Amino acid sequence: MKWKARDCDSIVNAGLPSPGASFFRPLEWVREKLATGVKENQPEEEIQAAKEQAKKEGVSNVFEDVSAAKPKVEALMKSREQGKKKAPSKLKPSSHKYSTANFKISHRKLNMLGRQISGKPIDYAILQMQFSEKRASTRVLNMLATARDHAARYKKLEQGKLVIAEAWVTKGPRPPTRIEPRGRGHYGTRTHPHSKISVILKEGSTLEQQKAAARKRKLSKIVSAAIVREDKPIRNPSPTWGW
Repeated sequence: MKWKARDCDSIVNAGLPSPGASFFRPLEWVREKLATGVKENQPEEEIQAAKEQAKKEGVSNVFEDVSAAKPKVEALMKSREQGKKKAPSKLKPSSHKYSTANFKISHRKLNMLGRQISGKPIDYAILQMQFSEKRASTRVLNMLATARDHAARYKKLEQGKLVIAEAWVTKGPRPPTRIEPRGRGHYGTRTHPHSKISVILKEGSTLEQQKAAARKRKLSKIVSAAIVREDKPIRNPSPTWGW
């Protein structure tokens, strides 16, 4: 069969391949065999509808689910951080209480040491107990040293400013009364009382600051003999003339 020129023109105008061209096109074959039903340029509405349909059927893409949940997780973490920032911070403790265990001593004897250290800076009170001749001073010294360490370590109080704000003594459990034999068939009773001492440490002025404040207070009471009379009352006036 011979082709004529007019036949070739009619074939080209109809959009058909020329007689000498190959009919096999690999890209079209891949689209027809492997990617049937896939369109090159799908509208956004169809893509979203297909994703929703896949979610309903339970065959959605895992990576798309993770990327969709990521903004929600970030918003949740941000809200938690804001809640933590708004929460009020804990107040710093202002005092520390500590006490000894009940040991064998009279509460009257132990109260003497309590009055000696009450209101004193902690270092000065430890120094007083170190040179005290009382038998219970060693027990009180160890208690004060432990209380000072705990206040600085656990309550974050400044160790150089600790002052014994309060000190008191309480009675402990009284053991059974013992019989003490006497002469001529008589007997007496003997008791062994127990007690303990408690202290409260707070931040206050140091010993140097207390001395400076006392010196300033004493200087303010002095009335000088200046040219202009100062408007201050005379302290402790003499009952008679001074000459």
